[in-house]
Amino acid sequence: MHIRTGFTLAFDTFGPTPMNLLLNVRPERQSDLVTPEAIRFDPPVEASQRIDAYGNLCTRIIAPGGRITMSADFVVADSGEPDPVVPEARQIPVQDLPDDVLVYLLGSRYCDTDKLSQTAWSLFGTAPEGWGRVQAIVDYAHQRLRFDYQMADATRTASDGHAQQVGVCRDFAHLAITLCRCMNIPARYATGYLGDIGVPKDPAPMDFSAWFEVFLEGPDGPRWYTFDARHNRPRIGRIVMARGRDATDCALTTSFGTAYLVQFDVHTDEVPAEPQPMRRAA
Repeated sequence: MHIRTGFTLAFDTFGPTPMNLLLNVRPERQSDLVTPEAIRFDPPVEASQRIDAYGNLCTRIIAPGGRITMSADFVVADSGEPDPVVPEARQIPVQDLPDDVLVYLLGSRYCDTDKLSQTAWSLFGTAPEGWGRVQAIVDYAHQRLRFDYQMADATRTASDGHAQQVGVCRDFAHLAITLCRCMNIPARYATGYLGDIGVPKDPAPMDFSAWFEVFLEGPDGPRWYTFDARHNRPRIGRIVMARGRDATDCALTTSFGTAYLVQFDVHTDEVPAEPQPMRRAA
């Protein structure tokens, strides 16, 4: 399938303000772009790009002061397949994990494993290892938290969310990630586009979404698998923009100075794929 997606964000700043943006799709999805994904800035500014420590494509700008609007509108090809479900995937012993995966067992800013370790082992210590244990954690986080867009809190940690029992998609992800790490299951945060494809239309305004991935041994070897504690069901059309330890590493916009968000629009919709030209035999 083809998915048309993009955004319009606008900020008011008070003088030159450096900004770091994670608004492009991840490099591994660049080959799926059907139309260019260039970010447009109004007023125009110089922009440089780099790949960060987690493989995300970062854009750096200096907002000149006043209002700056950034936008993109593009089409990306997608398999149209839902997130894979692999119940036979097993947990990998810590000593056998690749070196670059070990960081996803550690606590981080929003994933305070030290505060939830005892809770995790009391809840999931007897759950089947591997996929079954991760799914039990997802079920728990999905039921423990109540989604409330008005209750978004940029300082809420996983233990805070567990105690308050409310949050937005990032809080569902942080809680599940933390509980997985407490059980020695590597888990990382992911954010990007997730439209209402194959599910009833959500009447709330479109937003970016957050989910998480765990590292398990599947039939084809070790790999990262997608889970979503907010929706708790396989979904179609995820377009990853950033991955990292938690939302700290995946903030879609970071300003080094005051920047007030004054416009936030995101769109993600399935569109008919362009017909391919017929090939004639020579």
